[in-house]
Amino acid sequence: MKKVYMENLGCSKNQVDAETLIKLLEDDQFIHTQEVGEADLIMVNTCGFIESARQQSIESFFALHEANPDAKIILSGCMAQRYAKELQEELGEASAIFGNRDLSKINEVVRQVFAGDRVVTIPSYPPMENEVYERNELLSFPGSAYLKISEGCNHWCSYCAIPLIRGGLRSKPMDVIITEAKALIERGIKEINLIAQDLAAYGTDGADGQSKFMRLLEALVALEGDFSIRLLYIHPDAFPVELIQFIATHKKVLPYFDIPFQHADQRVLQSMGRTGTKESYLALIEAIRKAVPEAVVRSTILLGYPGEDDAAFAEVLDFLSKAKLDWVGSFTYSREEGTKAYKLRGEREHKKANKIAQTYQAQLQALQAPITHANLQRFVGKEFEVLIEELVEGEDLAIGRMYAQAPEVDGLTVVVGRSLKPGRKVLCGIRSVNGLDLEAIPVQGAVHG
Repeated sequence: MKKVYMENLGCSKNQVDAETLIKLLEDDQFIHTQEVGEADLIMVNTCGFIESARQQSIESFFALHEANPDAKIILSGCMAQRYAKELQEELGEASAIFGNRDLSKINEVVRQVFAGDRVVTIPSYPPMENEVYERNELLSFPGSAYLKISEGCNHWCSYCAIPLIRGGLRSKPMDVIITEAKALIERGIKEINLIAQDLAAYGTDGADGQSKFMRLLEALVALEGDFSIRLLYIHPDAFPVELIQFIATHKKVLPYFDIPFQHADQRVLQSMGRTGTKESYLALIEAIRKAVPEAVVRSTILLGYPGEDDAAFAEVLDFLSKAKLDWVGSFTYSREEGTKAYKLRGEREHKKANKIAQTYQAQLQALQAPITHANLQRFVGKEFEVLIEELVEGEDLAIGRMYAQAPEVDGLTVVVGRSLKPGRKVLCGIRSVNGLDLEAIPVQGAVHG
């Protein structure tokens, strides 16, 4: 049997695609290997969201090709979907270039590749009933998994290329999501992370145009089993206010709110295609914390957008000073062809603005780090369940996360103790804050799951 090595890059939605591709290849007699040197086939599942991600994808491609030049190598994912023609001409080393809209075609592509053909294909989305979702292997740490509830996006924010790459919103059938969730629970997953470009938009592509997200949540929390649900990415301008009380009532949904505000200056927000204001965003945060005192709020801020100046950035700092968000990620604007913002300034102006944005980013981090550190102090001296993810070799230490920490993007919880097992929950007492991480010890006899 042939072996396939999967290099996944980019976001959690891309990871789910990679997991699906592995399952499809395993069904076609491949064995998934963690060693690139023993692979007959290398898959590079790329990110195409911004320039830096595309550069990383290319660098990874060549590094893997150099590590095993005899293997067939396929470039898949978002970058392949968006730039197939350019990659066909410039990346002669690629055995195939494969888009991300109909993953079921991968086996056909691979057979052609091993027959000696070079394949370039960006298939369209199949009919919904023919979509493939099954996964065997999960690329997350033990105990946690992503569950994608929709594909694409209809918001068309001016800076964002996602609709160009993944198309308009395609909500996964609710019964399929429930079946996936049950399968994850049965295999021992303790934390199901719901993902989409905007969770609250789920179902709005239906005939009535109404969101079905709350109905989906109701069905998910009704499932039996020891598991939690984490909600990742809800657009602030379409935030369902009823969700706040739902989370306050249903403890299976973690009180973790991931809301990408992106900016706070009114002029910049309008140009981005956002309808909210700094004031409305602050009011939303206040409403969340009033109803859910234990709430953790995370956001992202986009810096360097065309038209942003010192006054606009000052609005961002004022917003963060008042909001006192628990976690804030920031990234600089990438000028993406095909987006509405692309023509707002030329490349020379963009490079100058990007340098300024990097200084803004440093200022933002300097402001936010002490806020996050101070917010974490409220957990010290209290007990929380920690999902153990990995052990530190040679030491009585484990790395995990409590409810306030989402996978890959937030800080971690370091647990001091013996006999800890990845994928299990442990009731821990939080001892201290170390930078942006927590340190904890297990409560005796409190391991479960």
